[in-house]
Amino acid sequence: MENSTEVTQFILLGLTNALELQILFFILFTLIYLISLFGNLGMIMLILLDSQLHTPMYFFLSNLSLADFGYSSAVTPKVIAGLLMGDNVISYNACAAQMFFFVAFATTESYLLASMAYDRYAAVCKPLYYTTTMTTSVCACLAVGSYICGFLNASIHTGNTFSLSFCMSNVVHHFFCDLPAVMVLSCSDRYVSELVLVFVVSFNIFFTLLVILISYLFIFFTILKMQSAEGYWKALSTCASHLTAVCIFYGTCIFMYMQPSSSHSMDTDKMSSVFYAMVIPMLNPLVYSLRNKEVKSTFKKVVEEAKLSLGLIL
Repeated sequence: MENSTEVTQFILLGLTNALELQILFFILFTLIYLISLFGNLGMIMLILLDSQLHTPMYFFLSNLSLADFGYSSAVTPKVIAGLLMGDNVISYNACAAQMFFFVAFATTESYLLASMAYDRYAAVCKPLYYTTTMTTSVCACLAVGSYICGFLNASIHTGNTFSLSFCMSNVVHHFFCDLPAVMVLSCSDRYVSELVLVFVVSFNIFFTLLVILISYLFIFFTILKMQSAEGYWKALSTCASHLTAVCIFYGTCIFMYMQPSSSHSMDTDKMSSVFYAMVIPMLNPLVYSLRNKEVKSTFKKVVEEAKLSLGLIL
C-alpha cells in the first residue's frame, strides 16, 4: 500500500491534564523507572559476575531482564520528559521507533516466558536429564529464537500501522505510541490492518500460552506424585512466581490487543498500559530473582567485596 502520510508529528495526550496529578505521576514514574533500571541491569550484572548463576534458569532471567529494560526504556523516559517539560510532541519517525522497540521487546518477553516454562518443566519433571536437555546450545537457540520472533513481530506491526495514511487528527489518546491508539487515527480503511493485528497477536499469545500451559500441566501432575513435602513446596514456590507474572503480562496483552480498535476505551487502555509498560518491568526482578537465595547470596558477596575495595582505597 502506498504511504500517503501527511502527518509529520503526533501529540501524546498523556494520562491527565491536572497539574497536581502530573507532578504525582512524574515522581511515581521516575521512581518506578529507576527501580526497573537498577533492578534489571543489576540482575544482569549479578548473573554475569557469579559463575554459580551460570545456569539455564538464570540465563533466561538475564535475558528477561534485558527485555524488561528494553521495552520499559522505549516508553518511560519519554513519558517522564513529557510530564517534566510539558513536551508531548513526538515526531512521526520517533513514534514509529518507539512502537517498534516496545513491541519487539514485549514480544521477546512473551517467548522468553514460554522458554522459562519449558525450563521449569525440564527441571521438575525430568531432573535426571535436565543437564542433557537444557544444554548451552538449546538455551541459546531458545533465547535467539525469542529475539527473532520479537523483532519480526515488531517489523510486521510497525510496517502494517505506518503503511496507513494519517491525514486528519494527529492527537494520540495515549501516553505513548501504542498500536491501537495510533491505528485509530488513520484516515485509511483499517479493516485489513486490524485483522493482521488481531491475527498476529492472537498467534503469539496462544502459541506461547500453549507452551506454558502444557509445561505446567506436566509440572502439576509431577508435583502431585511427589512423596516429599519439601520437594512439593519447593516446586510449587518455583512455579508460583512465574505463573503470577504470566497472568499479569498475558492478561493485559489479551485485554489490549485482541479486540477491534472501535471497542477500545482509551482511558481504560491507559491504565492497563501503565501496568505492562512500566510496572511489570519493575516487578519482574523482584518476582523472579530477588526472592531467590542464590541471588541474595551473590548480592551480599558483591556488596562485601565493594566495601573491601572502598576500604583499601580509603
